[in-house]
Amino acid sequence: MRRELPAHDLSSRESHRLLTASVLPRPIAWVSTRSRDGIDNLAPYSFFTAVSSDPPVLQFSSIGLKDTVRNILDTGEFVICVTTLDLMEQVNATAEYVAPDVDEFALAGLRREASAAVRPARVAGAPVAFECRMRSVCEIGNGHVVMGDVVHVAVAESVVGDDGLPDAELMRPVSRLGRNEWAGLGDLRRLYLPRPARA
Repeated sequence: MRRELPAHDLSSRESHRLLTASVLPRPIAWVSTRSRDGIDNLAPYSFFTAVSSDPPVLQFSSIGLKDTVRNILDTGEFVICVTTLDLMEQVNATAEYVAPDVDEFALAGLRREASAAVRPARVAGAPVAFECRMRSVCEIGNGHVVMGDVVHVAVAESVVGDDGLPDAELMRPVSRLGRNEWAGLGDLRRLYLPRPARA
């Protein structure tokens, strides 16, 4: 037995709540931008994923036209920082709706560090930061899909594994679920992709 829900019968709020309670876990892009006036902005987005590896492209979606998207449209630059369990409270604090002239780094008590290739700052405590230049912004329904070309990656030595890559258990990433639920990694299992049999 299933509950059948025609999408055209759902309100915008009902659709949003159903999507966020079902599409999970969702990694959180902590997006840093800088306005034309030099004000730093920092906000979390859980509609977030990788798009391409060659060239490296990341994507996040903003429901509504928020300061983050306006700044990206104005300057063409942004930074996506990986969020962690240790920073969960600060990530949540930067989700507050505030005036465009409010610096969310200061609001959440976060240290910033200069980026290598773009003007927006990185979150100093984030284990991985992807510096991006805008590739495109596409309006779909009530969302703005932002795609960015990754031009520089900064990885904290403390989370690098023996293979030279960021290690999930060392990073302790945090994700959004439905309602007001957040989650860490939980049980971690290793399962290798099947390889085609050789003739």
